[in-house]
Amino acid sequence: MAQTGTMISGVAARYASSLFELAEEDGVIAEVEADLGRFEAMIEASEDLRRLIESPVFSSVEQFDAIGAVLDKAGIRGLVGNFLRVVAHNRRLFAVPSMIRAFRQIAAAHRGEVSAEVTAAHELTAAQEKELAAALKAIAGKDVNVKLTVDPAILGGLVVQMGSRQIDTSLKTKLNSLKLALKEVG
Repeated sequence: MAQTGTMISGVAARYASSLFELAEEDGVIAEVEADLGRFEAMIEASEDLRRLIESPVFSSVEQFDAIGAVLDKAGIRGLVGNFLRVVAHNRRLFAVPSMIRAFRQIAAAHRGEVSAEVTAAHELTAAQEKELAAALKAIAGKDVNVKLTVDPAILGGLVVQMGSRQIDTSLKTKLNSLKLALKEVG
């Protein structure tokens, strides 16, 4: 199972790196990042699109045609539209979410930023987000591009993934640690 994750991340890194080089050549890094963000939001919002991307049942032609229709309807053209069509043709749609994350990391490094994925139990206010970004900047020593997701399952606190570092202050993890400690005592 661990090997599959490595394969996806290797595939994602290669594709994201190629996309970044093309975007840099054309001077459209910000536009590509925005289009990838729009496509990522579509994946998160649509169970059918997620199934199309993740399922090996669909043929290359079916995936290519379906992705083409989705991209046309969403107005995603140019470099990202062509990129996603190539990915579909090559049967690599399963790695698109990882490709998007890898592209963001490359773009952030290019800008001198560090990317951080933060999971919170509830939406943060603008002031809380600003304070979080400042705290992460103090830790990283660079500007931090924060991607915030909400997962009520963590109950409270935050889970921060910044590069290879993870800071887990979630209530769920603390409760699990306490539960484990109580089992060891008894």
